[in-house]
Amino acid sequence: MNSKKNYKIYLIGVGGQGTIKTAMIISEAAMLQGLNVVMSEVHGMAQRGGTVVTEVKIGRSNSPLIEQNSADLILAFEFSEILRALSRIGKNTKVIVSYVQMIPFTVSLGISEYPDEAVMLDQLNQEIDNLYLIDAEKIAREAGHIITANIVILGAATAIPDFPVKKEFIMDSIGKNLPVHTLDMNKKALEMGYKEFISIYMNKNKVFNSLAKGGRNEIKSKSAEN
Repeated sequence: MNSKKNYKIYLIGVGGQGTIKTAMIISEAAMLQGLNVVMSEVHGMAQRGGTVVTEVKIGRSNSPLIEQNSADLILAFEFSEILRALSRIGKNTKVIVSYVQMIPFTVSLGISEYPDEAVMLDQLNQEIDNLYLIDAEKIAREAGHIITANIVILGAATAIPDFPVKKEFIMDSIGKNLPVHTLDMNKKALEMGYKEFISIYMNKNKVFNSLAKGGRNEIKSKSAEN
């Protein structure tokens, strides 16, 4: 781990996406590696498809709560949910967003509106310096099942240069926290997410450059090429 006091991870998604489970896997992996870790209670209505937030600090800390503009890493498992996390983003925050759109029941009932995609992309492009947008569901299907989409995002996180938990401990934690019959596809999803991030990072391509040229189809074609 680097010289920082701690490493702050903010995870956000909607109920059923594995947000909590991902935080648990990271936390247990950190402990397996011998690192101190604190994890927040769950916020939101996980059982109703509402927003779910968990906060994890790895290193020396008495509280898991992440102050404004201070997260080291944000993992957003649903596209629009990243808008709720903007207050935690600082200049050096790495942000990994799953390009998954889950329409809330309030939108279906006409009570609310889902944010306009183009407007969201423009806002994110202006406010986030280190954004990595990943078509996690597509990669998860290739790994074996859409349910592994959260592990795809976790795999991408393990590829970040300053991520403090080694991938082998993440693998061990997956083995301890997920059903045995799903381990092969989850480990495959982790590796595919890792490679996807490396591809984006090494090419030094902001995903928005691709989006500006061709929208989501450009992202899909890029993922298919890797």
